[in-house]
Amino acid sequence: MEKKRLAKNTPVNEVLKLTNPCKCEACTVGCRHGSGFLVEEDIPRIAKFMNISEEVLKKEFLEEVEKFNTKRFRPRILRKDKPYGKCIFFDEEIGCKVHEVKPLECKISMGCKDYGEQLSLWFMLNHFVNKDDAESIRQFASYLKTDGKTLEGSELKDLVPDKEKLKKILKFEIL
Repeated sequence: MEKKRLAKNTPVNEVLKLTNPCKCEACTVGCRHGSGFLVEEDIPRIAKFMNISEEVLKKEFLEEVEKFNTKRFRPRILRKDKPYGKCIFFDEEIGCKVHEVKPLECKISMGCKDYGEQLSLWFMLNHFVNKDDAESIRQFASYLKTDGKTLEGSELKDLVPDKEKLKKILKFEIL
């Protein structure tokens, strides 16, 4: 089978075509050891599905996390004296309790596919890395130095094409 190639600018509808619902062990490991992040449109859908207000959803079921200087909500992780734990919406018997309206990152997480890592990178690049936020770019630059994995269209020169502006942003990076 031909390996899928995603780019930063791959439209979400094309990404979703690669992500048929799956409940295999490789795809649910994230549910048992963490949770996926929500995009803004996920919050009202999940709240409506649960028949609760968005405020109750955020207060009782979600936690806010910052990555690349961008804050996003994710389902609360039920930790038992560990840094990880299962997603508040995951049940060992039935699986995801909000499966019909689960967060976008959960929809596209495909641990059993050879392009699963590309899907995770696509989400990170499109929903955390903010090309208009200097600190986000600096943090992404640090990530690139340590991990180096990215997608077509997401190198620093792609995100900030103005060389002088990029140089000024990175000048403040702690080396």
